[in-house]
Amino acid sequence: MRDNGEMPTPTMTPTKQVPPANQAAPGGPADPAARPDSVLKVGPHAVTPPVVLAPMAGITNAPFRTLCREFSGGKGLFVSEMITTRALVERNEKTMQLIRFDASEQPRSIQLYGVDPATVGKAVRMIAEEGLADHIDLNFGCPVPKVTRKGGGSALPYKRNLLRAILREAVSGAGDLPVTMKMRKGIDDDHLTALDAGRIAVEEGVTAIALHGRTTAQHYGGTADWDAIARLKEHVPEIPVLGNGDIWSAQDALRMVRETGCDGVVVGRGCLGRPWLFADLVAAFEGRTDELARPALREVADVMVRHATLLGEWLGDEARGVIDFRKHVAWYLKGFSVGSEMRKRLAVTSSLEELRAGLDELDLDQPWPSGADGPRGRTSGNNRVVLPDGWLRDPYDCAGIGEDAELDTSGG
Repeated sequence: MRDNGEMPTPTMTPTKQVPPANQAAPGGPADPAARPDSVLKVGPHAVTPPVVLAPMAGITNAPFRTLCREFSGGKGLFVSEMITTRALVERNEKTMQLIRFDASEQPRSIQLYGVDPATVGKAVRMIAEEGLADHIDLNFGCPVPKVTRKGGGSALPYKRNLLRAILREAVSGAGDLPVTMKMRKGIDDDHLTALDAGRIAVEEGVTAIALHGRTTAQHYGGTADWDAIARLKEHVPEIPVLGNGDIWSAQDALRMVRETGCDGVVVGRGCLGRPWLFADLVAAFEGRTDELARPALREVADVMVRHATLLGEWLGDEARGVIDFRKHVAWYLKGFSVGSEMRKRLAVTSSLEELRAGLDELDLDQPWPSGADGPRGRTSGNNRVVLPDGWLRDPYDCAGIGEDAELDTSGG
């Protein structure tokens, strides 16, 4: 830690990983995923390596995107947290802050949520006409009840005509801006929608599709179905398909591309408390799969303070920034030897000085623990899906969906 309060751009010293003698090193010529020319085309934007930060409510704000982008060396695509079309059109104060991008963010990527085609169209035209972003992603993947009970998020693709109407309005209003979409397999195993939705997307001019290999009912539980990603890729060869779900390491990303044939990966929960995962991903896709960031607790602590500092600067108030950072503490400290009382104390800090002081009491020389790898974040599954009354009766009729079904707040 530095006593003057200044935090440098974070860096991680990569650790060389040597494969067993009877195992070929990953990322060699036989691995089609790990090659320097891996490029994802999103309209006019070339994303290399083909790695995308998943939009996560309350997480992927400008400070977190800055951290991830710094570790990646500016490579990849980093999407904003969910922006509600109604709130954007109404120029809600919180929403207008959420769409502020750092000058270094190129391309600027906004994810929109909406259920009313007219409102979605207005929001997209506003973005295009006012130059608010360079890429628009549409959210058809959110499984949370407050979204699905309105017919939005991962519930919406079941209504094929409504999906088509929204995509048509979005693509038409976007002008030269590329429009992509993120979705799930379906509502549950009896109501799968990904293949139909993918075909509709192609027909309406969507540039690329990201598929989370889970249903709405699964939320974030169980294991992601990568075979569903492979099936979608085969079904819509005309446009790029990105895979999402259970990417906890750079090796997982390479394996997903290799096993599914997808054109790129979308990384969500795997980078919670680990923004340096994007350094690993860049190295892996460039063939340097023996280089992994394995920071000691001292380096992790530096990143934690920088993250909280960036949040305070973004919110215009140090205390608000540290309070917002609290949700990240457990993710950053996963696997390290930190007592429960200290974890609780760090999770209720209200100033950078208090956060620094608590971290400096830890054994900062602890090496990266094996228990820090693997799943993190929400893991609940087999949830009851909350839908509008009669939603599943007809996959085409969308009567009753209008402006009143739009959420009026963005983010988390």
